[in-house]
Amino acid sequence: MADGALPLSAYTPAVEAATAAIREKLKDTVTPLEWRLQAPLIAEINALKRDRNAVVLAHNYMTPDIFHGVGDFVGDSLGLAIAAARSEAKVIVQAGVMFMAETSKVLCPDKTVLMPDLEAGCSLAASITAEDVRLIRARYPGLPIVTYVNTTAAVKAETDVCCTSANAVDVVEWAAREWGVDRVILLPDEYLARNVARQTHVGILAWKGRCEVHERFDAEDIAEMRRSWPDAEILAHPECPPEVLAAADFAGSTAAMSDYVAERKPRRVVLITECSMADNVACDAPDTAFVRPCNLCPHMKRITLTAIRDALLTGAHVVEVDPDVAARARTAVQRMIDLPRPAKPARYDLVRAGHAVAVELI
Repeated sequence: MADGALPLSAYTPAVEAATAAIREKLKDTVTPLEWRLQAPLIAEINALKRDRNAVVLAHNYMTPDIFHGVGDFVGDSLGLAIAAARSEAKVIVQAGVMFMAETSKVLCPDKTVLMPDLEAGCSLAASITAEDVRLIRARYPGLPIVTYVNTTAAVKAETDVCCTSANAVDVVEWAAREWGVDRVILLPDEYLARNVARQTHVGILAWKGRCEVHERFDAEDIAEMRRSWPDAEILAHPECPPEVLAAADFAGSTAAMSDYVAERKPRRVVLITECSMADNVACDAPDTAFVRPCNLCPHMKRITLTAIRDALLTGAHVVEVDPDVAARARTAVQRMIDLPRPAKPARYDLVRAGHAVAVELI
């Protein structure tokens, strides 16, 4: 047991009964030995949630024991925060990374948001500061600033509107129309910006921020998978380098990848994203074989069942956002939420735009 950790519960018949349905879902993902360690924590967490009027927001990159075992709302970061705001729970435990906890607090100012591990950060969110955004605005007056939700609340507070990987093209084009300009600043993910530029005629000014998980994939990885599994359908996240998306069969957010598998039911699939995503989707797709290229996010993996349990027991660690920062960040996020959602495509395709729009790195 780690120093400072609370003692583990035992794997009793009562625990076995309380977690039987979860065990059935995870039977092909979690070994019996692992389950005997995980099940007592899962049962304890679910009981604590009821006692404390709490919910757990479990991001798609959480391990299956968290995602399927204790997650009340599961999905991408923005979807989790919106779901939490609509819930009646008084306490939110963020099973994700710090910028997600801040977004939850921004959208749920009257709720208590707990972060199980304060060291669960994000290389992409850390790539840019609020001061950077203020300097960019001074350098490019009159251009709208679109900021990815994978940023701190302080950065969101300096932006005009937020976006997700799923709606970035729509938000960029809306901002260009709204401001009456032909160029938009899209921060901070360089690869997301380059991939958006392939799908729009709006000029993109980008920042050189990257996700340490997705930037490790390259085109040769895709070629090797094609050689090894020629029947596999390859799905890539928009934070990957453009050459990876160009070689894939589909590009989309984590939610879009899940929808793709659920609706198309491919015989074999590769998800070019964080490792645990495939494990979580596989639990609901028994007829699909998953090839798992394993790039783990070290920050996401700091969140464990033990850390979640301890947060519920001790109330650590409470996430606070300065009220002024939160108000301005909320405006940017809410502006995106209020935009009309595009109709869901009748089929999935990777858009391979033929026009060449230059991306200027700031």
